[in-house]
Amino acid sequence: MGVRVRQADERDRDQVVRILDEAFHDDPVSSWVFPDEDHRRAVHGKFLGVFADITLEGGRIDLLEDGTATALWLSVPAGAPEEDDDTPALMRETADPGNERAELVGRLTGAVHPHDRAHEYLLMIGVSPERQGEGLGEALMREVLERCDREGTPAYLEASSARSRALYERLGFSFTGRTVDLPGGPPMWPMWREPQGG
Repeated sequence: MGVRVRQADERDRDQVVRILDEAFHDDPVSSWVFPDEDHRRAVHGKFLGVFADITLEGGRIDLLEDGTATALWLSVPAGAPEEDDDTPALMRETADPGNERAELVGRLTGAVHPHDRAHEYLLMIGVSPERQGEGLGEALMREVLERCDREGTPAYLEASSARSRALYERLGFSFTGRTVDLPGGPPMWPMWREPQGG
């Protein structure tokens, strides 16, 4: 698929957040965090903006030039994470201070995130709803996964739906065997990809 990808910067923040907001509006996890649809519409973008800001500061955001898809990557070093990671609290404080689920989702995914080996972490990938199912997500991930293969670096993500899990399995990711179970909500599937090829 001939798509043109570029790396986003601060000027692209609002566009990145808009793509994620639209892509995840009906996602099972977003619907669990913000069960009331009108409320979700009001605060979801603020919530996802935290991910965009973290990645702009210390990672890589790939953006399709036509503005229909984006992928947020972080390079995670080996070793125990910082004990005082305030990202989950920041997610709640920024988006919806009275909603403990806005923090809990980050705490639960953080608790199962592997740290024994350095890896590339696909924090989020979003495709505009009208373009989903066209292979844009796979095309968007290709460059980083090819680099992982060349450099012998694993990759990691959490799939938030059975549909996305199936996509990631086609790209070489495997379920780690332990779901993230959101209380009264949907499962998330942590997935790991060993570098492939010679």
